[in-house]
Amino acid sequence: MYIPYEFFGKVFVYLAFFALAGTAFALLVGAYSFKKRKIIFPSFVLFMLYLFYFPSKLLCRVFRIRETLVDDILIDVRNALMLERFVHTKERRAVFLPQCMRHPECKARCDPVHGYECKRCGKCDISTIYEAADRCNFKVFIIPGSSFVKKIFKKYRPQSCLGVACYNELAEDMQEVSFIPVQGVLLLRDGCFNTKANVEEIIRKMELCDV
Repeated sequence: MYIPYEFFGKVFVYLAFFALAGTAFALLVGAYSFKKRKIIFPSFVLFMLYLFYFPSKLLCRVFRIRETLVDDILIDVRNALMLERFVHTKERRAVFLPQCMRHPECKARCDPVHGYECKRCGKCDISTIYEAADRCNFKVFIIPGSSFVKKIFKKYRPQSCLGVACYNELAEDMQEVSFIPVQGVLLLRDGCFNTKANVEEIIRKMELCDV
């Protein structure tokens, strides 16, 4: 049977070209939206940048643009797209904090489902976030890893959530839970322990919600 390799080769080249062009266009539109704080074609930008996440970062590397711009765009566009639904969610609001925000001397016990149970000792910013969460009707979860998110969703069934994480995780995590209204806040300083979060921004997002 004759196999038209040349034809398939041309189709592949054309598809690769259009994928690259579409990715570059989505990246440009997203960068414009990120800079001007004016979201354009949000669904298209999210679809293309998630579909071609690694090629988008490669493009940034080729043109000597910081690769984290891709994550910035994904987070900002998702935040803008879901903000209105997020602030009007009435019940079962959740805040997910990474365990790396804990103080090095933290004595909190790790529950196999809910994650670390904060004692509110005041040694780190988590105590401040807990106080604001109580006022704004949010439940706080301090999680050691993404597997805990699945357990919490299965048991607690949040209707909206606010996530705090580093560049490597936040954009991906927001996509995973995008079936409900979600907001994300990047860590100011990441790492494996003693990280720093933008506490004011976390509290501001909670206070936007209807109590």
